[in-house]
Amino acid sequence: MPGVTGRVALVTGASQGIGRACALALAEGGALIALAARNEEKLAAVAREIADKGGEAATFRMDVANEADVKSAVKAVIERFGKIEILVNNAGVTKDTLLMRMKKEEWDSVIQTNLSGAFYTTQAVIGSMLRPRWGRIINISSVFGQTGQAGQANYAASKAGLIGFTMAIAREVASRNITVNAVAPGYIETAMTEALPAELKSKVNEAIPLGRAGTDMEVAHAVHFLASEEASYITGHVLKVNGGMLMG
Repeated sequence: MPGVTGRVALVTGASQGIGRACALALAEGGALIALAARNEEKLAAVAREIADKGGEAATFRMDVANEADVKSAVKAVIERFGKIEILVNNAGVTKDTLLMRMKKEEWDSVIQTNLSGAFYTTQAVIGSMLRPRWGRIINISSVFGQTGQAGQANYAASKAGLIGFTMAIAREVASRNITVNAVAPGYIETAMTEALPAELKSKVNEAIPLGRAGTDMEVAHAVHFLASEEASYITGHVLKVNGGMLMG
């Protein structure tokens, strides 16, 4: 099966967590990887991981919240690889606080990175997919974009917005053989969740039907599938990777 072999993939927020895992999974599947994030040192480490496993990757500094930065980085990726066929919009931030305490900057920053960043990057990349009439766009949303979460009005709004964005763009580009889907992770083990108290982790796991947190690679495998030839008849879909936290 062709999978993603030989395809060129751009992964944002690729320096750590789910973004790093997506880059590794796509590289293992045979894709050439453009790694994008703000932390160049961490990006270089991921590129070495990929190279050590026989893959090919290049790093590009990109702040997705800055439109000019995105355009410049995407141009550099196309100059390096000749095209972009797979885009994983993963870069995101959190600034959690209750609504009545939330500052405008905390709202704007999360929306700008998580939602506007996906818009800037998709718009910059889409031309590379339209001409050859092939493309895969995968947006990393969240279970909280579907259920909401106290203290995360900004984050939940940005992730819900990504789902609407996914469906709208899927309709716009379907005739060009470009699919646009979202992956909505639930509670995933990352460096951020490692710092949570054991009691809280246990409480969260009790609320998950599968009884445990997910891993970044479990999310990455879902992304790999949606990026592949095998997923060619799936578009406008939100794939839940949440252990059963939200069903239906």
